[in-house]
Amino acid sequence: MSAGPAEPLDRFRARAAAWLVDTMPPAPPGWTARAAMASDEVDRFGRQRWLQRRLHDGGFAGLSFPVAYGGHGLDPDYQRAFADEAIGYEMPIRFSMPTLGIIGATLLEFGTEEQKRRHLPAMLRGDELWVQFLSEPGCGSDLAGAVTTATRDGDTWSVRGAKVWSSAAYGCDYALLLARTDWDVPKHQGLTMFIVPTDAPGLDLRRIRQVDGSREFCEEFFDDVSLPADAVLGGVNDGWTVAARLLSHERDSVGGGSPYIGNVLGHQAAVPPGPRLAADAVAARRGPDPRARQLVAEAHVLSAVATSLVARIAASGARGPAGAVLKLYRGTSAMRIATIGLELGGPAAVVGVTTPGVEYLMRQSGSLAGGSNEMQRNLIAERLLGMPREHAPDRGVPFSQVRRGG
Repeated sequence: MSAGPAEPLDRFRARAAAWLVDTMPPAPPGWTARAAMASDEVDRFGRQRWLQRRLHDGGFAGLSFPVAYGGHGLDPDYQRAFADEAIGYEMPIRFSMPTLGIIGATLLEFGTEEQKRRHLPAMLRGDELWVQFLSEPGCGSDLAGAVTTATRDGDTWSVRGAKVWSSAAYGCDYALLLARTDWDVPKHQGLTMFIVPTDAPGLDLRRIRQVDGSREFCEEFFDDVSLPADAVLGGVNDGWTVAARLLSHERDSVGGGSPYIGNVLGHQAAVPPGPRLAADAVAARRGPDPRARQLVAEAHVLSAVATSLVARIAASGARGPAGAVLKLYRGTSAMRIATIGLELGGPAAVVGVTTPGVEYLMRQSGSLAGGSNEMQRNLIAERLLGMPREHAPDRGVPFSQVRRGG
């Protein structure tokens, strides 16, 4: 059932549409991509694996991944077409992000042949879910300031420290861990990226309760976690190179421009924002209200601009810093659409667990996931507009000499 390289895109799209109707379940009422990723149901991981396996067995998993690693080697246009046709169906969002769109893409660039052959096909089959161990209690936006330390001991590494805000780590099999391996060089030069099993001895994983009552985020404590030499991804002390590309893939994925998963998070619901919010307005008896119509139209426009922006950047072939534009727009527009939903829904919007009120409470997450809006503005200013970088007192200073913690 795999699409051959010579299959015309329109024929592929028609085949994908027919397969989706016959094979994939429709998205349940109230389903959103955020809800699918943040659900507190442990069983959801089994369902995500089942959905991903259906994609794999039907020949629609990893459309843009190389054939050598279980993919189909197709142009990203095929992946984008499939993502468009998949609107309204329940999809394995947790495999799209971060497993395939972010981590799988990073493994493709920096993994050894053995690492790629071992893990990429397993991701595509639905056998391996992955998570990122990046942020720490003392460093979030300043990711290069990580102090979780990996110490070499012969052919192994011993890891001590803590990570936090790891999305759904309790249901994942592996993680990418950024750790400090040299304190006597500037902070960006002393980091290494590792592949870590989430059930490794010495790794204590705990869940964090969020504002909506769910416990999707996790924190991890490493007490002499032992890793083999082949757990290094990329080069020793070259982890920032790997992390920078991982963050680029994250911006592309969150913004909707990833060549590996398409505009998955752009399709936030089984029903697009405009019609969904219009239904909310009618339910709140605001259908004829001119203000309600204006708000629904604004949501339509925000969604249409997002779609056009993704298409324009994809057509230009721009990558890297261009993802910051997509990420920034997604973060700001999602917050506005959540606010519109709350206003349109009225009092009923704050009742229940899948309401516009919950989306409103979580609206800031879109401005943080994949890097804060402020970070995206810095990237745009410095790397796209050529503006000078702001002063950093720790630049060029050995990390052991940098003042930390106030």
